[in-house]
Amino acid sequence: MKSPITDYLKDVLEDTRQGDAGEVAAYIPELAQADPDRVAIAVATVDGVVYSAGDEDYRFTIQSMSKPFAYALAIRDNGLDHVLARIGVEPSGEAFNEISLESDTGRPKNPMINAGAIATHALVGGSVSQRDRNAEIMTMFSAFAGRDLEVDEAVFSSELDHGHRNLGLGHLMKSFGVIEDNPVDAVEGYIRQCALKVDVRDLAIMAATLANYGQHPVSGDRLLQPSTVRQVLSVMTSCGMYDAAGDWLTTVGIPAKSGVAGGIIGVLPGQVGIAVFSPRLDEHGNSVRGVKMMERLSRDLGMHIMDVFRPSRSALRNVSSRELPNGEQATVYEMQGDMIFATMESVLRHLDNNPLPDHLVVFDVTRVDEFHDVAKRMAAEAGARLMDEDGHRVVLIDPDKVIAGFETSHGAELESYAKIDQIPQTDKAVRN
Repeated sequence: MKSPITDYLKDVLEDTRQGDAGEVAAYIPELAQADPDRVAIAVATVDGVVYSAGDEDYRFTIQSMSKPFAYALAIRDNGLDHVLARIGVEPSGEAFNEISLESDTGRPKNPMINAGAIATHALVGGSVSQRDRNAEIMTMFSAFAGRDLEVDEAVFSSELDHGHRNLGLGHLMKSFGVIEDNPVDAVEGYIRQCALKVDVRDLAIMAATLANYGQHPVSGDRLLQPSTVRQVLSVMTSCGMYDAAGDWLTTVGIPAKSGVAGGIIGVLPGQVGIAVFSPRLDEHGNSVRGVKMMERLSRDLGMHIMDVFRPSRSALRNVSSRELPNGEQATVYEMQGDMIFATMESVLRHLDNNPLPDHLVVFDVTRVDEFHDVAKRMAAEAGARLMDEDGHRVVLIDPDKVIAGFETSHGAELESYAKIDQIPQTDKAVRN
């Protein structure tokens, strides 16, 4: 059975791509040339499966989406207390390029605004040369993405030529001692960091590394400590969307970071990393269509961090092909835990990757406590595909009616019984 998740992502793109609100980042000449109608979306699970749609192979510069990862490296290399002494964690309530420095110390308000990101960059690697710092960032960002990244030299040069405000911020922080080394080197290194080229699949995997508490979902390498990830995600939650952070937290509710090339990453801890892309920006510097896509995902998939569920690490307790009491051979899926997007995705993936040997397919939800709406929708589409496209007979074992009144996405009522030994030999038997 082909997973319906990619089709869903295509629907999200089509529903949110209409309209021409917003403008590309014209203050950077190279970014001003971006095609405003490109759109892409990707979702990566914590075990490394990536679903994507749209212009998923199109590469653009990471820009401010680099800030959480550089902040993580600064903490790794210096310790949290050292970093906090130089960079705060309070929302600035101002635009990303404002001079948001504490009046008495010169400390930037947080690492997600430009001033804080420049100070953060200067801490990566500890006491190393700028050349070694740039190399370390390139190496580690490539490790997060799972492939070798490269710098868009044209964008780097364009941003550097128009980086006077950032240079001013660097010199101000140098005067306060927040930046100890050459501030020009720090600003140039920060701009080079922002000019790394990525696509939404790269970004989704990078975000999924944070969702997986610092362990890369594909390689399995431990890139960050969980305590560092917790700090990064906390700051992303409160500061990642600049002066729109409050609206974002209440409506979308996903730790996130945007970039002026048009990308947004989101992290749902323990479940998925998300990336969206479209170049037109709103007044806050966030992608107009990207915000709409993230709002849709959060609403449809129950991804708001204040929605509390108890997902099992494995939704499938057991899968077996066996003879039932009615004498038929059946493939039986025994499910467990609370069924949300992440757990239902693992079930769909198993169906996609493992051809069903039997005509009769049984889903036993006896040990499932709750089915979130998104899991019901995913199950409904899966049931329809199994029956209509693959020709299977599908039966539900649901003694507690946790998925009561279930119908497939095509409106067909699914056979449902309290026990597996009640399944009749034909699908015309009277149901419970």
